[in-house]
Amino acid sequence: MGMQVYLDNAATTVQKPRAVSRAVRSALRKSGSPGRGGHPPGMIAAELLYSCRALAAELFRVDSPHKIVFTHNATHALNIAIHSIVRSRAFSESHSDGRVLISGYEHNAVLRPLHGLRADGVTTVPVISPLFEPEVFLHKLETEMDRGAGAVVCTHVSNVFGYILPIERVSEICAERGVPLIIDASQSAGCLPVDASKLKAAKFICMPGHKGLLGPQGTGILICQTPEVCPLIAGGTGGDSRSTEMPAYLPERIEAGTPNVHGIAGLAEGIRYVLMRGTDNILDHERAFAARVIEGLEVLPHIKEYRSRQFYCQTGILSVSFRNGDCEAVAEALGQKGICVRAGLHCAPLAHRSACTHKTGTLRISPSCFTKPYEATRLLRALRDILYEM
Repeated sequence: MGMQVYLDNAATTVQKPRAVSRAVRSALRKSGSPGRGGHPPGMIAAELLYSCRALAAELFRVDSPHKIVFTHNATHALNIAIHSIVRSRAFSESHSDGRVLISGYEHNAVLRPLHGLRADGVTTVPVISPLFEPEVFLHKLETEMDRGAGAVVCTHVSNVFGYILPIERVSEICAERGVPLIIDASQSAGCLPVDASKLKAAKFICMPGHKGLLGPQGTGILICQTPEVCPLIAGGTGGDSRSTEMPAYLPERIEAGTPNVHGIAGLAEGIRYVLMRGTDNILDHERAFAARVIEGLEVLPHIKEYRSRQFYCQTGILSVSFRNGDCEAVAEALGQKGICVRAGLHCAPLAHRSACTHKTGTLRISPSCFTKPYEATRLLRALRDILYEM
């Protein structure tokens, strides 16, 4: 079979900087619980957490490390953000229709908590046009907002198609109307600029640590640009122990219980690597890989690619479907040849309905900053052999 080719980085990165695993091992050996004592292990843990907050604040242009809240993953962060805005008394009183606008590309991490809270108030910005048409999306968003909106939740990049939504323009539209915005940056953090200082309407920006930020699983970040945030869980924070209420200040208000110190130590090194290499360089690398794959797909039969012609509004994520083949069968056959991809609906049925792929799903190819150009050749050869046999 040879060496494995891993192209499922939109789910989680497997290849990481060596410093990540070193940091995890060191934290496991040396760190205690932050804020739970003045002894050296406790202080080491506190320093590790603050260092990661400071690095994240630098990468995402956040004016204070205290606005960086650690979560278990992006889903955890999105649930906090959605509960904070949609369940708040101010939202209910100011927006009696409870209308929450979402893009047509949202992940179930957005859909399920929203529908659990206000099933009747969720409105999808209609997607009738082809993929990769940001101006059309913005026009439809403004049309829907003119009909009334209490909040907007929007992904920055589709996890299925790599479609980059014009999130800064979305933020401007929301800011003009005084509508709070929640951003799902799960697929953009680490490969696109996410500048919180320019996203004025974004009350919350949510992201995992284990994808483009190259950290361990079980880590995530919630950027809080508002003090009006509601904890999902309550418990010890290491401070204010006499109070029966969670602290009013960030990040302690949200971080109940013992944090994932060794995971956060690894996440800090992942972020450090992204800062060193640069998101522009990472994006160029991943797009170059996708371009090699697209070029090779042109000579293979019965494949449909979902891509932007200019790549200006697409990351390195590439989805394909097969006219005479089952996506999941192709992915399984690739797996047997040592090529790791993902097929199906990718936990984003709404995105597939938007692209009319909801019946078949797609096969998704998602490189990382560590993917090698020759791995595109291995993928294409394996695909050719599989398709000619089907």
